[in-house]
Amino acid sequence: MSLQKVVIIGTGGFGREVLDVLEAVNAVSPTYQILGFVTEPGYQQPGEQINEAPVLGYFDWLADHASEVRAVCGVGAPDTRQRLIRQAETAGVSFFSVAHPRAILTRWVTFGAGVVITAGCILTNNIRIGDHVHLNLDCTVGHDVIIEDFVTVSPGVHISGNVTLKTGSFIGTGANLIEGKTVGEWSVVGAGSVVVRDIPPQVTAVGNPARVIKTHDKL
Repeated sequence: MSLQKVVIIGTGGFGREVLDVLEAVNAVSPTYQILGFVTEPGYQQPGEQINEAPVLGYFDWLADHASEVRAVCGVGAPDTRQRLIRQAETAGVSFFSVAHPRAILTRWVTFGAGVVITAGCILTNNIRIGDHVHLNLDCTVGHDVIIEDFVTVSPGVHISGNVTLKTGSFIGTGANLIEGKTVGEWSVVGAGSVVVRDIPPQVTAVGNPARVIKTHDKL
């Protein structure tokens, strides 16, 4: 069986963690031929090594190889991730999703393209995840949760049932969300916060209970 040729967009910390996930999958069952990383000018140079994987080039490299490879984006910031993915889509690239072997997902979890689920996550049932969502280490996601496109869920977040995370929202490390609440588009929930009421779009909310401390444009 031929391996799927894949690249990681982004060379930062989460990009390296995506590499970890891909290598963990391969250790269980060889699945991916990991070609390396793609980045933008101003970051690593083509030919550099990141955790023994090469930087292949910039988006012109990706455009030249779009028919041969699939990609996943390893950039944590939702707005930057969206921008890079739109750039890759324009180049004709298709995306794949990956879950670490030590993540637990029931068969009642559905998700779109470009999703990354890291080690220790537990997802129960009737959960819908959109495109290009990141679930970091040791998150729990309860029943009937909806996570829309470009959401980032940081390590150690606990999401109770019937929660909705709208497009581009960012949930900080160790936050807790009680049942039935909604976090609005492109909003930020600070690390360690406890969400006990709905969070409106394009705000930052922190504390226990989480309160809005500022509004902002799309992240």
